[in-house]
Amino acid sequence: MKKRCAIFGLGSMGYGMACSLLSAGHHVTGFDISDERMARFVAYGGSSDSAIDCLPALDCAVIVVLNEAQTNEVLFGADGIAAKMKSGSVIVSCATITPEAARRNEALCAEESLYYLDAPISGGSNKAASGALSVMASGTPNAFKAAEPVLNALAETVFRLGEQAGAGSAMKSINQLLAGVHIAVMGEAVAFGLTQGVAPEQLLSVIRKCAGTSWMLENRLPHIVDADYSPHSAIDIWLKDLGIVADISETTSFTPHLALAALERYRRAAEMGLGQEDDAAIVKPYVQEAGLTLPS
Repeated sequence: MKKRCAIFGLGSMGYGMACSLLSAGHHVTGFDISDERMARFVAYGGSSDSAIDCLPALDCAVIVVLNEAQTNEVLFGADGIAAKMKSGSVIVSCATITPEAARRNEALCAEESLYYLDAPISGGSNKAASGALSVMASGTPNAFKAAEPVLNALAETVFRLGEQAGAGSAMKSINQLLAGVHIAVMGEAVAFGLTQGVAPEQLLSVIRKCAGTSWMLENRLPHIVDADYSPHSAIDIWLKDLGIVADISETTSFTPHLALAALERYRRAAEMGLGQEDDAAIVKPYVQEAGLTLPS
């Protein structure tokens, strides 16, 4: 069941996923706009075959780019892969996009005789590298069957959420609403603690054992304690993902008040020039506005 795969996007998630596929014995070609990332992947054992040579032989293409626009460009742009892949191969689309876009992509791929799996991911870069992601997937039974060997290499848990694309992206938007709010309120809690003389490391040691904890607090607060804002997931990601929540909500009668408040915090951080820092930097606008000092 070894497959010929390509990963489009070798960022913090895509690189780990590509390495997991290699470790499972699949032939993996990587594509990224960064020469440095490409060189790193080739050094690990990946392939850098040209698209002309690679695409017609692919069994599966995994799309791990930033957003909906980039996903569309990879699939259907001037050099789009959908028209070049063989009939019966599968697209595994992992970027956070709207459910409407996922359904549209599925229909366009079907016109090219391709299967499309709406498969957004969760778990962070460490789980991507260890093949232990959670995948919120929806698509036809044939799409799941075609993607199964790849999913087995990438994921600890695959949630089968429906037989049409869109349900996976809908679930991911809910996850991102929660995750984005949790990170923002973690930053707020750290700043509030500083006003009371509570150091971030003390806050972490206590709250992680209490009811107020969250996965995001336990994962991101150590970055603040270490004063390390190297991006595992950047501030700008949340402008996109909570922006998707806001956009979806505009088509309904529902207003996501907490998500919109968190989105404004990420916008403020981006205005401060923090967009490419780790999303734990959401604490910085709080401390700046309050005249506080973070660990250095």
